[in-house]
Amino acid sequence: MGRTTPTYRDRLTALEDEWGPFRRALRRADQSRFDRLFVYARDRADAAGHLNHADPLAPVWMAVALEQERRIAELEARVDALADA
Repeated sequence: MGRTTPTYRDRLTALEDEWGPFRRALRRADQSRFDRLFVYARDRADAAGHLNHADPLAPVWMAVALEQERRIAELEARVDALADA
């Protein structure tokens, strides 16, 4: 039988499990923020799967950076709209 390469989503689930003790040590308010970071990574898992990076955390960090950049741009647009009003 041939070998099966785990999908990026499988690797992401394994990473989330690996970081479980860290999550549990966080304050309750920060646990939901931590969970949100993995949501960002899952939302971009299709793109990360195409990358097939040797380090599965690299696409996670990029997904988080992209989401934060998107949110910053959205907030800047809202501030500009309020300033123009």
